[in-house]
Amino acid sequence: MQLGIFAKTFPGKTALDVLRATKAAGFQCAQYNLACSGLPSMADAVPRALRDEIAGAVKETGIELVALSATWNMAHPDEVVRERGLRQFAVMAPVAKELGIPLLTLCTGTRDANDQWRHHPDNETQLAWDDMCASMAETLKIAEANDVMLGVEPELANVVSSAAKARTLLKEMKSPRLKIVLDAANLFERESLLEQRRIVSEAADLLAGSIAMAHAKDRKADGSFTAAGQGVLDYPHFISALKNAGFNGPLITHGLEPQDAPAVSKFLSKLI
Repeated sequence: MQLGIFAKTFPGKTALDVLRATKAAGFQCAQYNLACSGLPSMADAVPRALRDEIAGAVKETGIELVALSATWNMAHPDEVVRERGLRQFAVMAPVAKELGIPLLTLCTGTRDANDQWRHHPDNETQLAWDDMCASMAETLKIAEANDVMLGVEPELANVVSSAAKARTLLKEMKSPRLKIVLDAANLFERESLLEQRRIVSEAADLLAGSIAMAHAKDRKADGSFTAAGQGVLDYPHFISALKNAGFNGPLITHGLEPQDAPAVSKFLSKLI
């Protein structure tokens, strides 16, 4: 596995700033976010100078960009908002292609109109699923046109809230460009150790062969998030489950403070 981090973890408004910090903390690769270049995460345009600056920073630091954050609310209750997300994604995909970034990460969304990471009871409705699938189908057309892959992450707060729903989405979309980003800490909130292990093992088994990237953060006993290795998640079990599923791709940590990055890098390096 390659060990990486969200580039956005580090302060700075240039790719060189954040990728130098990434390298100094002991990581080999990164998931990039346009916020690291002073733009919105989902931009309406990415100037040539910024694209060149990102490419130059990659060349200077040797840090591989394995994913680009392209998250928008694919199940937003307002069609206008969903359409804006699609237009912005159509800007992002060619940028990823040009920079050699193989994967764009997505958010399957929520019916919450104000926060794409907050659960809403209407997420369980067929209409929410249908709207999300319609967004996904259009996004896949853009991915195909630009020869990039898409990464969907099962999240408790989103329409695709479990590994089982992620598998259903893969079957419905029938596209080799749609892959999974697996984050064990997003599969449960507060569970016993045995139940946590069961959930993580079942997810890895169910999604084996479709996992393009894994994320690494942690859960505290109260259910809140924390940095990898600082909570209750059984990390040796998670890494073992990924390996048993045949995964050997990027493991990208996030949800940590910049000062914690070197310690998290050492913790995860020992496991992989």
